[in-house]
Amino acid sequence: MDNNIAERLSSAYRQMAEIQQKNPAFASSAQLIAVSKTKPGLMVQQAYVAGQKAFGENYVQELVQKATELAHLPDLEWHFIGPIQSNKTRDIARFAHWVHSIDRLKIAGRLSAQRPATMAPLKLLIQVNISAEDSKAGVLPADVLPLARQISTLAQVQLCGLMAIPAPAVNHDNSQAFAAMQALSKALQQEFPQANQLSMGMSDDWQQALTFGATMIRLGTAIFGARETQLYE
Repeated sequence: MDNNIAERLSSAYRQMAEIQQKNPAFASSAQLIAVSKTKPGLMVQQAYVAGQKAFGENYVQELVQKATELAHLPDLEWHFIGPIQSNKTRDIARFAHWVHSIDRLKIAGRLSAQRPATMAPLKLLIQVNISAEDSKAGVLPADVLPLARQISTLAQVQLCGLMAIPAPAVNHDNSQAFAAMQALSKALQQEFPQANQLSMGMSDDWQQALTFGATMIRLGTAIFGARETQLYE
C-alpha cells in the first residue's frame, strides 16, 4: 500500500495555499477532491487519516462499495464525477453527497425522486462541454441556464454550480477554457447566487484552474499515484 498519500496531500495543500495567497480574489475557498476511482478502500482510509474528507468516484459500483465499507468514518463526503446511466441513479441518490456530471433534466429528476426524504438534498453541478468535444458529455454553454432553471424546480436536489473537463491542451494551458467557465459561472450566479461552485482542474492543470476561480479541484494520480486497471463499467 502506498505510504506517500499523506505526503502528496500535504504537498498539494501547500501549493494550494501558495496559489490562494497570490490570487485571493479567485481561489480563497477551493476544495480538493481526492479522486479515488480504481483505488481500494484502504487507500481512501489512509487519505482520511491524513485529514482528507472529500473523495471522487467515477463508477457507481465503486461508490457503493467504498461508501459501505467506510461508513464508520465520520464526515466522509462522496462526490460522483462520472457519466450517469439512468439505471444507476438510485444508488447515486443514496450514497453520494455531490454529483458533478449532470447534463440532462432526466437524470436530475431521477436523482431528486430517488433521494431519500430523510437525507439532505443532493448537491448537483451541471457538466459543461466547454471545448465542444463530440466524445465528451456535458451541455453546451448556451444550454446551462435553461437546464439550471429546470433543476431549480426539483425538490430533493440543490443546484450548486458547474463542472468542466476541458480538452487536453498544449503544455497543459487551458486558460481559454477556464476563463470561459469562470465567465459562465458568474453568469449563472446572476440568476442563482447559491450556484457558486466551479469544479475544474485535474492533476495536470489544477494550479491554473485555481487562478481562474475553481472552487473544487479533482486530483487522482497527484494524490494516489498511477491509476489501476478499470474495475467497473
